[in-house]
Amino acid sequence: MAEVLSTPPLLSGDLAFFFDLDGTLAEIKPHPDQVSIPSDVRNLLQKLSGMNNGALALVSGRSMVELDKLATPFQFPLAGVHGAERRDINGNNHVVALPEELVTSLHLRLAQALAKMPGTELEPKGMAFALHYRQAPEYEQQVLQLAQSLAQQHEELALQPGKCVVELKPKGINKGAAVAAFLKEAPFAGRTPVFVGDDLTDEAGFHTVNAVNGVSIKVGQGETQAKWRLASVQEVHAWLEELVQHLEQEKKHFTERREGYESLSRSI
Repeated sequence: MAEVLSTPPLLSGDLAFFFDLDGTLAEIKPHPDQVSIPSDVRNLLQKLSGMNNGALALVSGRSMVELDKLATPFQFPLAGVHGAERRDINGNNHVVALPEELVTSLHLRLAQALAKMPGTELEPKGMAFALHYRQAPEYEQQVLQLAQSLAQQHEELALQPGKCVVELKPKGINKGAAVAAFLKEAPFAGRTPVFVGDDLTDEAGFHTVNAVNGVSIKVGQGETQAKWRLASVQEVHAWLEELVQHLEQEKKHFTERREGYESLSRSI
């Protein structure tokens, strides 16, 4: 039975935010192309980023191209494909790639195998592959066995199970490592990290954040290393709105106090 976790508090201080996308900022859909982040939520993310000197990143299994499209018109630091590709605050890209011949071979073998499992879908990501079976759950074991077999044959690969998907990705790549890399760089360095995610892929992020006394938030049910929980994507949106309002109020009170002190100093 999953541990009962409290709703996360409204935070203050110097913060660095890391958000998963599918199942966290956006509802999971039957097909990845159907997913979107509501415009008001994108605006909240931009406000939250501005309040924290740009220390807000999207950390997802999706590619950075997809993440930019979903975040339009805003552009945030990103970790795509679970961190195999990463863009820092200065727009510099950091990419971990597989050998081109291995990518070509895997693509062919996976496409041929999944073609025999109607309803499954192969999503190539350049340096990784996602094997989806949301529309064909009866093939779950066959898809997992296929991915496990290929990972065992190629030491460069690692498996990453998720919700109705399993991914083949470069070994050593995970969201926790991506978050750790951001935390070594400005503007994230020295801030309290906050990681929000819903899936098995996010547990590595929770682990990294917990290790530095950050705030880890699990979305939905299930066992987790996270310290706090939000029940749904809708609750994430509501918490985000409350958090932004809370930080705006704090800033307003701080400004009013400072102006009051300055006025008193001038009169003295």
